[in-house]
Amino acid sequence: MTGSAADRLRRLRWVLTAVFTATNTIALVAFAWWVVLDDSRQGEAELDAQLTRVTTAVSRLVVYDRAVNFHLVNTDELDQGCPQFAILPGGAPPFQAHVSKRVCVPVDNAVLSSLATSAVRRGGVVDGYQRGTGGELVRVRAEPLLSPDREYIGAVVAVADTRPRQAAHNRLVLLVVGGCLVLVGGLGVAAHVLSGRAIRPAAAALQQQEVLLAETAHDLRTPVAALRALAETALDNPTQRADLLPRTVRLAARMGGIIDGLLVRARLAAGVEQLAIQPVWLDQLVAGVVEETPTDGAQVTVTTAPTKVNADPALLQRAIGNLLDNAMRYGRRPGEEALVHITVAGGTVTVADHGPGIDAALAEEVFDRFSSTGGSSGLGLSIVRWVAQAHGGRLAVYNADEGGAIFELSLPVIAP
Repeated sequence: MTGSAADRLRRLRWVLTAVFTATNTIALVAFAWWVVLDDSRQGEAELDAQLTRVTTAVSRLVVYDRAVNFHLVNTDELDQGCPQFAILPGGAPPFQAHVSKRVCVPVDNAVLSSLATSAVRRGGVVDGYQRGTGGELVRVRAEPLLSPDREYIGAVVAVADTRPRQAAHNRLVLLVVGGCLVLVGGLGVAAHVLSGRAIRPAAAALQQQEVLLAETAHDLRTPVAALRALAETALDNPTQRADLLPRTVRLAARMGGIIDGLLVRARLAAGVEQLAIQPVWLDQLVAGVVEETPTDGAQVTVTTAPTKVNADPALLQRAIGNLLDNAMRYGRRPGEEALVHITVAGGTVTVADHGPGIDAALAEEVFDRFSSTGGSSGLGLSIVRWVAQAHGGRLAVYNADEGGAIFELSLPVIAP
């Protein structure tokens, strides 16, 4: 399968949509087919019930006393209703045939006579479909007549017009087909929505993975190139190896810090980083971070007041370390050493430097990935903001009146 992982994931969504829709469509079509067939069987059963009622009732009205007598048939309401019927000899001793007064659907007498003959010869009921004189489809039933001596003397043939029932059946078919089309469309939409929700975690994980890879490549490109340049210089100039080795170690440490930062960002974004919340003396934690961080010639001063917050110490240390590292690296003017002052009070850590400051139009973007006023990836500051938000706090940045940038990390304090 070709294409990017995102493209394959999108194709997977369409495949899931197609499979879900096809599966449900097959089941829906099978159910619709059963409904149509069942309605057809019920329609046929209704017509047969009407015909049976007529032939049975008329058979009882026929009087035979050495001759066939229809006086009871002539006075019955069946003789003027539908389905229509005819009483015919059907090959038995001939008598004057009787046809009901109302013609509901015209049928050739030869067809009726043939049905009567079949019923008499078979000695049982004959039913089925025939065509009227106008080509209409009719349902017929021929029931033989028995004399008191148990001899066949003719047959009653009833005829029912199928057009009203067929029209109702056709309406049902149209309704079922239309309903199936609507349901299939609805199933397709529902399948697309559900498949989208189903692959959403995978899409999010894939996006995070792609972002992490992009950030890793972006942040490591420059230090890797610098590390290679140092190694090549050391190979070409053995006498400079003693000077180049410390720079190589610092560069390798910086690369390790970049990787650690990327992993922390990925874990925070994925929601797998579990906060170990506990009461923390913020002033002591900041002082410890400053004491353990190499200043590389920068002047760092700290002013603190006792402040206790609920926080994850490890993540908070990383956030403070990122703020301090950012101030020492970029908070200096050309040709001057970095001056950084940290203040801790009221649950807020303020880190001020004497650098060029931050463009007001880019103050918010400085926390985004790959954004920084000093040429870095901006990843460290984005981690600081994520840590602040994870603790219910915030990170703000603005410029001091006398110059330099000021970062404020504010956390909820524990009431005394």
